[in-house]
Amino acid sequence: MKILITGGAGFIGSALVRHIIAHTGDSVVNVDKLTYAGNLESLANVASNTRHAFEQVDICDRPALERVFSQHRPHAVMHLAAESHVDRSIDGPAIFIETNIVGTYTLLEVAREYWQGLDSEGQRAFRFHHISTDEVYGDLDGDDLFTEQTSYAPSSPYSASKASADHLVRAWHRTYGLPVMVTNCSNNYGPYHFPEKLIPLTILNALEGKPLPVYGNGQQVRDWLYVEDHARALYTVLTLGQAGETYTIGGHNEKTNIEVVATICQLLDELVPSPLAPRSTLITHVADRPGHDRRYAIDAEKIQRDLGWQPQETFASGIRKTVQWYLDNRDWCRRVQDGSYQRQRLGLGE
Repeated sequence: MKILITGGAGFIGSALVRHIIAHTGDSVVNVDKLTYAGNLESLANVASNTRHAFEQVDICDRPALERVFSQHRPHAVMHLAAESHVDRSIDGPAIFIETNIVGTYTLLEVAREYWQGLDSEGQRAFRFHHISTDEVYGDLDGDDLFTEQTSYAPSSPYSASKASADHLVRAWHRTYGLPVMVTNCSNNYGPYHFPEKLIPLTILNALEGKPLPVYGNGQQVRDWLYVEDHARALYTVLTLGQAGETYTIGGHNEKTNIEVVATICQLLDELVPSPLAPRSTLITHVADRPGHDRRYAIDAEKIQRDLGWQPQETFASGIRKTVQWYLDNRDWCRRVQDGSYQRQRLGLGE
C-alpha cells in the first residue's frame, strides 16, 4: 500500500511512520505543516528511505492537498494531524478549531473527491482512518471504562474540537459512503514526545533540578499507552479493521499523575544519581487546570478480540525505556525547543 499520513512529523505520527517503514513493505506519503510540535528529526532514520516521501502541507490548504492526492495516488489515509495540547487549547482555542475541525473537513472533502474518482476496486480497498482521543468522552466515575459506545462529553476546547472531527468523519461515512474508521486512544508516552507534556516535562525538569509541577492534588487518573504499541495498533486497524467501525485503544495502565511523576523521580535517582536526590522533593503542587477531567481509562477488548492486538509494554517497562531515551537524546530535547516554549506553565486561560 501507499499510505498518506497527516501529522507524520508529530509524536504519534512519526512513531507510526517509523513502524511502517521498519516493519512492512508499504510506502508513506508524510504530510505535515511542521508546527512547533512537528520535527523532522523524529524521522531521521527513515528520511532517506525510498518508501518515505515528505510533503510540507497544511491540511487546511485544499489546493495543496488536492495536488498531493493527485501526485501520490494513496491507497489509504491515516489522519493524525491535530493541535493536541489541552493547556494550549485553553489559552488559545482558535487554532484548535481551525486545524482540528476545519482541517479535518478539508481533508475529508479532498479524500472523498479522490475516492469517488477511483475505479470500483480502488473504492472498495480505500480506507480513511481518523485517529482521535479518549478525551472526547469526558470524565469517568468509579471503575467504569470508556468503550466504543460511550457518549461524548468533551471538557476542553481541545477535546471538543476532536469530538467535532470524529462526528464529521462518521457523517462522511453515513452520508457519502466514504469508508472510514475511527480510533480513540488513551494518553501516549515514549520517545520523541514534545516536552510540554507531563512525562517529558517531568524528566527534563528533574534532570535540571527544577520544580516538578503537579496540577491540584495529582490524583487525576490516566491510562498510559506506549507510543510504539499505539503505532502497531493503528496499522492493525488500517489493515484488518472494518469500514464504519470505531476501536478504542488503551494500555491497561491506569496511574495517577502523582504516581507517574514519583516513578520518574525514582528512575532518575537510580539511573542518574545526583546530590539533588531524592528528586521527589522537587514535586510542587500548583493550581489545577480549569475543567480538569478526573479519570480516563479505555476498554480495549474490541480491538483485542476482533483484530488480535494487545500492548506489549507495561507501564513499568515503557516508562523505563522512555526515561532512558531522554537521557540518551538530550541534544534532541534542546534542539526541539525553538524558543516559543520553555517549559513554562500553560493552560491558565490567560
